[in-house]
Amino acid sequence: MPWPTRKRGGLDAHEKTSLGKGVFRKCDGCGETLTAEALHETFEVCPQCGQHHKLSAARWRDLILDDGKLEVWDAGLEPTDPLSFADGKPYPDRVAASQRSSKAKEAIEIGAGSINGVRVAYGAFLFSFMGGSMGSVVGEKVTRLFERGAAQRLPVVLLQASGGARMQEGILSLMQMAKTVAARERLRDAGVPFVSVLLHPTTGGVAASFAFLGDVNVAEPGALIGFAGPRVIETTIRQKLPEGFQRSEFLLDHGMIDRITSRLEMKQELGLLLGHLVLTTPLRARSSRRLPEVDD
Repeated sequence: MPWPTRKRGGLDAHEKTSLGKGVFRKCDGCGETLTAEALHETFEVCPQCGQHHKLSAARWRDLILDDGKLEVWDAGLEPTDPLSFADGKPYPDRVAASQRSSKAKEAIEIGAGSINGVRVAYGAFLFSFMGGSMGSVVGEKVTRLFERGAAQRLPVVLLQASGGARMQEGILSLMQMAKTVAARERLRDAGVPFVSVLLHPTTGGVAASFAFLGDVNVAEPGALIGFAGPRVIETTIRQKLPEGFQRSEFLLDHGMIDRITSRLEMKQELGLLLGHLVLTTPLRARSSRRLPEVDD
């Protein structure tokens, strides 16, 4: 792109905006202007105030997994349109647009990796794909993540960032809540640890199903976590909510989560937790039921 030429009176407003686009970022917390490169190096954590901005699934792999390597499971699963749903735009068109923008087939990725040398069954939501919403495929992948964790005796680490159930799939989406919780209970029966990591935001059907069912529930600072959003609740009950309601710090004070951990310390924290859980949890079935094998 040619460098803008200087006009009498300087660059116009459009040229000034274009010149800085993608080079600088304004922190959502303190308003400090930072270079995009600086935020990239700190995994989207503001070095001035510690504000945690959204981080892509690819960058989470780089941050959490040893060498950033993930052996991906079920990459070919993608949503269909069982209800022929349209909300001003056909559902398949919305899916296709999200697939192009996120470069992923669905709103979650799962697979096997290692965290500080401990092999885990790993999953991470992609908020960039329709707000990380949970439809039939996301629910199936979460279910398979728990089932493989149980069958292969792999501790499960799941990073959640979701707006909740996907309305375009109606009741089929809501069914995933019961399905995933049942799979999580089978993991518990197998005596295999589950560490739930709650990112900003974790809401709706994801929060109301498996998100709080970890053996340890870890959240990022300032993350919005809950079923309905604060504005919806205030409108419904016509009352002002407490300061910081549904933020990580509020949930920790009220016993809903176990830890708040900075993103930059998350790998170390998960490594310590997994070390303790693997050592103290008997990795064997606590019932006589035979655990299902899951085909790769």
